[in-house]
Amino acid sequence: MRSVLIVATGLVALAVLGPLFAPFDPTAINIPNRLSPPNATFPMGTDALGRDVLSRLLFGARWSLGLAFLISLLSLFIGTSIGLMAALGGKYADWSLMRATDTFLAFPELVAAVVIAGLMGAGTWSLIFALSVTGWMRYARVARGIGLSVQSRGYVVQARLAGLPGWSIALWHYLPSLIPSLAVIWTGMFARAILGISALGFLGFGVQPPNPEWGAMLLDARVHMRSTPLQMIWPGFAVVICVLTINLAGDALRDAMANEGGHE
Repeated sequence: MRSVLIVATGLVALAVLGPLFAPFDPTAINIPNRLSPPNATFPMGTDALGRDVLSRLLFGARWSLGLAFLISLLSLFIGTSIGLMAALGGKYADWSLMRATDTFLAFPELVAAVVIAGLMGAGTWSLIFALSVTGWMRYARVARGIGLSVQSRGYVVQARLAGLPGWSIALWHYLPSLIPSLAVIWTGMFARAILGISALGFLGFGVQPPNPEWGAMLLDARVHMRSTPLQMIWPGFAVVICVLTINLAGDALRDAMANEGGHE
């Protein structure tokens, strides 16, 4: 659990405080220094417009990690709400909502997100919408499964007999049972959101220039991949490290919760 907190704190610090350590303006064009190799002034070199790559990476963390956090939270809210409605709404609501979930699951998430973003047009809001509406299904299935197992427990039956409204039962009696499982899923979906943002950015559907998002940086560096490969390596390395770290933290969280359950 401690490692999860360290990772979460580190990523939040990178997204919030990273730009404070940027040595240059990430959007400042400096043509005389374009495509400079790493040196004392520009530790990671410059891009095709002479912009400092290190500064763009640090500012890009705010876009890539911040948007991934927002998208994963939106997906969590949508999926959990649908799963609880399926568990609490009776067999017809359960059947219809789960069939809708299965329909969404039938399409690859990234492909569906690219189609949605392409139809809506490139931009940050279409990116958020596309990745949010294609990433909620796992939450829904887990919330529905746990909800069905919880509804027969004594405290839930008593709350229902006492006449409490459905939203109150879901909030105070279902959610506490959902949080551990959803937290583990959320870490994986947070990492998938980073990949999705970078993929859409690389395809030109995500955050638009001159904002320094990591996927957009990969797109800009693609033209110069042979002459200056470091332009693609730096943002790619940032994506890989963040995704790997989050997945390892998710595994640690899952193991910690499994050990707690075993002790109980």
